[in-house]
Amino acid sequence: MSLLRASRSVTARTLKAKPLPRHSFAPFSSTTAAMTTITDAITEDHRELEEYYQTILDAKDEDTRTRYQNQFTWELARHSIGEELVVYPAMEKYLGADGKAKADHDREEHQTVKEHLKKFQDLHASSPEFIPTLKTLMAGLSKHNKEEERDDLPDLERALASSETSKDSEDLATSFNRTKMFVPTRSHPSAPNKPPFETVVGLMAAPIDHLGDLFRKFPK
Repeated sequence: MSLLRASRSVTARTLKAKPLPRHSFAPFSSTTAAMTTITDAITEDHRELEEYYQTILDAKDEDTRTRYQNQFTWELARHSIGEELVVYPAMEKYLGADGKAKADHDREEHQTVKEHLKKFQDLHASSPEFIPTLKTLMAGLSKHNKEEERDDLPDLERALASSETSKDSEDLATSFNRTKMFVPTRSHPSAPNKPPFETVVGLMAAPIDHLGDLFRKFPK
């Protein structure tokens, strides 16, 4: 068998056998979107991240920790960029100067989270830094998520409901979930954090991340 044919054979077996991450890239339904507000979409991600975090802490073996390390990274990277490309621009547009201040503050917090996530995603599950790094990451992320749920999202929902020219909350949720399908799945702290530059860099990095995911372990 030629080297090229052998390579194709291995790739085909890998693609066939590789399990997709939980909550994977399923086609997004307009029916589902009609039942989901942007608050629902964001808070659902927050609860999933908390679930993955606790699973890592409770794991009894390296294999489980590794699988949920990749799942946590996959979800948080996509969630963060989805917010930066869809939610924060909406806050700036519909909440005026206050929305811009909120969005800038959230981007700053995201940058810190991305830096911690980059360190965490590169650690082996047996490393003595593995759990401490995750706990540091989660401490900042939890604070950020609570602020979003307490302040940012209620303010945005009110603005969306009162504006005759704005997208409604369900439309924004649709855009958010669709955007997550095409963005990087690993942390890239040095990348821009605002459109349009974040969009361009993301489209370049995403295929590399998605290819790498084929060779990573995820929860079964």
